[in-house]
Amino acid sequence: MLKNLIKKNRSYRRFYEKEKIKEETILELIDHARLSPSAANRQPLKYIISCSKKSNNSIFSNLSWAGYIKDWPGPKKGERPAAYIVILGDKNIAKKYWADPGIAIQSILLAAVEKGLGGCTFAAIDKENLRIDLNIDNQYKILYILALGKPKENVKIEKLEHDNIKYWRDEKQVHHVPKRNLKDLIIEI
Repeated sequence: MLKNLIKKNRSYRRFYEKEKIKEETILELIDHARLSPSAANRQPLKYIISCSKKSNNSIFSNLSWAGYIKDWPGPKKGERPAAYIVILGDKNIAKKYWADPGIAIQSILLAAVEKGLGGCTFAAIDKENLRIDLNIDNQYKILYILALGKPKENVKIEKLEHDNIKYWRDEKQVHHVPKRNLKDLIIEI
């Protein structure tokens, strides 16, 4: 059921790093994005796949992890993602990417969850340094990065109280994510 996949699709930040992900699995995930809708059917998104230790380390060092958890610099060795997908916009195809990245990311992450994987989307990226580290041509705009792996953390959805949207970790390392009530999202006219 789709709703169950959506509930399991959390922003996972700790993984079983030794559980490798094959490039063919990443290609399957990206194929879901390829088949998804695209504004004016331009299909301007391109992808860099990283499954190697060297490129994974380069990508990891250019990410900011869990902004609300101030005393946590990110996952320790052994808990880092097994793979990454760098999502790029091809400037030769389009200058604006509209909703395409969001649609692609959701398609990829839902397909990942279906395979027992999880991920986290990053926009807090040192893009200039990443461009240098991965030798990314200026034809491509760095949009987002998806970190992927077999999730090591337990994520619990909580009721939002007092408009406090900040996620937190408890002493057992359970990651709590407050969500607004459905009725609070609907505006009556």
